[in-house]
Amino acid sequence: MVRINPSILAADFVNMQRDLEAIATADFVHVDVMDNHFVPNLTFGPQMVERIQAVSPIPLDVHLMIDRVDSYGLGYAELGCASVTFHAEASDDPVSLARAIRARGARCGLAIKPATPVEPYLELLDEFDQFLVMTVEPGFGGQSFIESVMPKLDALRATANHMKSAIWLQVDGGITLDTIELASSHGADTFVAGSSVFNGGDPETAIAALRARTQHSH
Repeated sequence: MVRINPSILAADFVNMQRDLEAIATADFVHVDVMDNHFVPNLTFGPQMVERIQAVSPIPLDVHLMIDRVDSYGLGYAELGCASVTFHAEASDDPVSLARAIRARGARCGLAIKPATPVEPYLELLDEFDQFLVMTVEPGFGGQSFIESVMPKLDALRATANHMKSAIWLQVDGGITLDTIELASSHGADTFVAGSSVFNGGDPETAIAALRARTQHSH
């Protein structure tokens, strides 16, 4: 099962509802929450996420790029978001936070930046529903894909297969028709795409093209 989650970081913030409706054929809408501390950019807070959820035709895949996530992360699950992903680098106790998020009925994901090793988290896969390997430095859209993180996906997929885990492996950053094929070949099954969905004119066509390209690599 392949999932395409367009990032509204590339949408028109003034015409958000229009752009959400334009991606109704996607699986989730990827919502980047940035606090200008953990990453050098400021985007949405809980009030905006709540409104996006109210008008979105598809579930929300919230990606928290914020400091002090142990204090604030659970609030996004309490809003009713379908999936809440937080960064390992921002949490003192990722397992406790994940359990609290899942207890609220949301899926929970763990994210790592390109320079963060994956090995400390491999034995914890059962605590999460999704693992996000950033393929750019988090903070801004439109960056180039970092191919050197692909071995992390290989390690995650091998561990997940060994553990018979149903965890989703997500990549976020620089996802195009070419890089989605590469990431898919390394075991990713959930893809965040921003510019390549919203900047081409027809998001629905772009989503279908991305989907088709992943299936070709299996």
